[in-house]
Amino acid sequence: MKFSCLIVDDEPYAIEIIESYVQQLSSLHLAGKCKNALEATQILNETKIDILFLDIEMPFLNGVDMIRGLNYKPKVILITAFRDYAVDGYELDVTDYLLKPVPFPRFNQAVNKAIASLTKTAATGDEKQKDHIFFKVDKKLVSVKLDDILYIESLKDYVRVKTAAESFIVYQTMNSLQEKLPESNFFRIQKSYIVALNKIKSIEGNMVEVACEKIPISRNCKDEVLQLILSKGISGLK
Repeated sequence: MKFSCLIVDDEPYAIEIIESYVQQLSSLHLAGKCKNALEATQILNETKIDILFLDIEMPFLNGVDMIRGLNYKPKVILITAFRDYAVDGYELDVTDYLLKPVPFPRFNQAVNKAIASLTKTAATGDEKQKDHIFFKVDKKLVSVKLDDILYIESLKDYVRVKTAAESFIVYQTMNSLQEKLPESNFFRIQKSYIVALNKIKSIEGNMVEVACEKIPISRNCKDEVLQLILSKGISGLK
C-alpha cells in the first residue's frame, strides 16, 4: 500500500532533498511539490494527502498558520531550520518535528511513525465511526453532526452546508468534502449537490425533495439513488 505525500518548502534545494528521500521509500507516492502554503492549501482542498512534509518559514503564509486553517489534517511532519516552533508543533499535534539538514534515517523514522498512525486509524475504522465533521466557519471550527446535514450545495470555491436548524458557507471544494463524508448515506446527485439519502422525502421526475426543498438530480443518478435507498431500507421516501 502506498501513502500519498506532499512536499511544501520555499527552498528548491530542500524540496530536492526530501523528494530524493521519498523516492527511496516504496511506501510513499509523491502527489506534488509546492513552493508556498497557498499552493499547498489548494492541493489539499482537491486531493486527499496522507502525509505532509511542511516547512514553516515561507512567504505569504507560514506552515503553522496553514495547519491551523486546514479543514482536514493529514499526518504532518514539520521540516524546518528553526527550533522555536517546536511548541507550536506539539500544540498542533504534528506527527514529527525535524530540523534541517535532515539525515535520511531520521526522515525514515518520521515516515514510519506517520504510516503506523495511518494504518492504525484505517484498521480500527476511527474515521468511519465518527458521527460529526468539523467545518471552518468565520475563523472558527464548527462541529456538525453528520445526521443533521440535509444537503450540501456547491458555490464554486465554497459550499453551502444545509442542516435542519441552519445553513453556513464554508471555503472548501465539493470534491474534498465528498471524500470526508461516509458513502453509506451521502450521495452526489449531480455536480453541484450532495444529499443525505435518509433525508430524501420523495423523488419525482428529475427532482428530489429534501426538507421541503426540491433539488435537481442528474438523470444518470436517479436509478442509482433509488437502488441505494431500497438496499439500505430507508423508509422515509414517499
